[in-house]
Amino acid sequence: MSRDVIIGIDAGTSVIKSVAFDLSGRQLDVASRPNSYDTGPGGAVTQPLARTWSDCSATLRALADKMPDLPSRVAAIAVTGQGDGTWLVGADNTPVGDGWLWLDARAGDLAEEMRRRDGDTARYMATGTGLNACQQGAQLAYMQTHMPEALAQAECALHCKDWLYLKLTGERVTDPSEGSFTFGDFRTRTYDDGVLEFLGLTAQRHLLPPMCDGTATQHALTPEAAEATGLRAGTPVALGHVDVTCTTLGGGGYLPGQDTGCTIVGTTGVHIGCKQDTDVQLNPAERTGYVMTMPVPGVVAHLQTNMAGTMNIDWVLGLARDVCTALGVEVTQERLLEHVERWMADSAPGHLIYHPHISEAGERGPFIDQTARSSFIGLSTAHGFADLVRGAVEGLAMASRDCYGAMGPIPASVTLTGGAARSDALRATLAATLGASVRRSSRAEAGAAGAAMIAAVGTGVYADMTACIQDWVVPTLTDPEAPDPSLSAIYDRVYPQYVASRAAVRPIWHAMAQHRSTLV
Repeated sequence: MSRDVIIGIDAGTSVIKSVAFDLSGRQLDVASRPNSYDTGPGGAVTQPLARTWSDCSATLRALADKMPDLPSRVAAIAVTGQGDGTWLVGADNTPVGDGWLWLDARAGDLAEEMRRRDGDTARYMATGTGLNACQQGAQLAYMQTHMPEALAQAECALHCKDWLYLKLTGERVTDPSEGSFTFGDFRTRTYDDGVLEFLGLTAQRHLLPPMCDGTATQHALTPEAAEATGLRAGTPVALGHVDVTCTTLGGGGYLPGQDTGCTIVGTTGVHIGCKQDTDVQLNPAERTGYVMTMPVPGVVAHLQTNMAGTMNIDWVLGLARDVCTALGVEVTQERLLEHVERWMADSAPGHLIYHPHISEAGERGPFIDQTARSSFIGLSTAHGFADLVRGAVEGLAMASRDCYGAMGPIPASVTLTGGAARSDALRATLAATLGASVRRSSRAEAGAAGAAMIAAVGTGVYADMTACIQDWVVPTLTDPEAPDPSLSAIYDRVYPQYVASRAAVRPIWHAMAQHRSTLV
């Protein structure tokens, strides 16, 4: 039987998925398992490495159970996953403690202090990335002071997808996107000794694995991994870039020759513009955002990420669910989501300002402040629950405009991915706020698809990524939806108020954080 399947693995924060595609990009089947993480004192958010591999291998076995003769049909496997975080391994590739996730806030104070140092501007200009508690650099620096015994046991510092790649192939590597934006230079796609020196991690240089580009290098599935997954030993495995760039690729955020952006409307709001690395406009005053290499020579994804995306909508809907529960009426989140369009229709645009900083980790784009918190401005007795829902949606759109504005001109067209992009009201709000046409990718599993595309190019199914995009991506995009001019006019008036009020309330965030620290 011909090898006519590429499997893309996407190990996200909430779900681990293995997705089968044919060689032209058509999704064939998917198997998934819920992912979970543990929380602890001081903002700790961790995930056991062994469980992550067990869940990943289980999805591959489940996929094989669903698809006839899958082991003999697999041409390649690719893996991507949640970004940032720190997953330490020691002798014999055994885990050293649990993996630190991007949600972990323990390094927050240290990251904030490091950002105030004179050398942070040079670090930022090399990496293109604002330093925050999510990143491995800050987390390793924190461990060096507070957990030296863990670093003493460690032989390598990986990320989530790197750990899974290690279990699949036995190779300790990372990809150029995570390696560069954390410790390197996005222009050269290599580690930068000056960045390591600034972070105080020169002595830990040995923990950094080589960078491996999956479009150029693959490794074979080991016999041990074959036994665990039910697939054939020797099957080529490609390391994908971090999930954000894979989602950008698979979701239509990079279309060669077009002025296109990509917004991922998910747990986090991610706003991306793909460009040549020579065209990146950094913001050294705020020193925020990420520059992540794409699996295309000379092309990078410049992005700003507001920490909380759909978490804000979930929070507002949670208020309604809590009231229903108190009255003895059980209602699911899914049922509440079905009413969002009606609530949007029953409310007037631009009446409230909402800052969507609902995460306890604060904000990281287009500014970094771990004390940032959400607020509504403009409430009166004339407003009801529908106005709160609309406010939350409009707040996400304002954050999107804020993020794109920090990277230069807003793209002419923005592709939306993520489950919330199916909402007509949300798409219309984003289009009007950005003043750009929007379109949606019908690709259900954009991250897994982007990883699989890297394997497709790496194993020679396609000569280059441009050819792969024509088959895998272009057919999945809907027609552009133009912004409503009257709605755009409203949001153009509101946006300066959104920015000004965010700046005005920032000292209050700091004061409230200080107050919280005194409470038992």
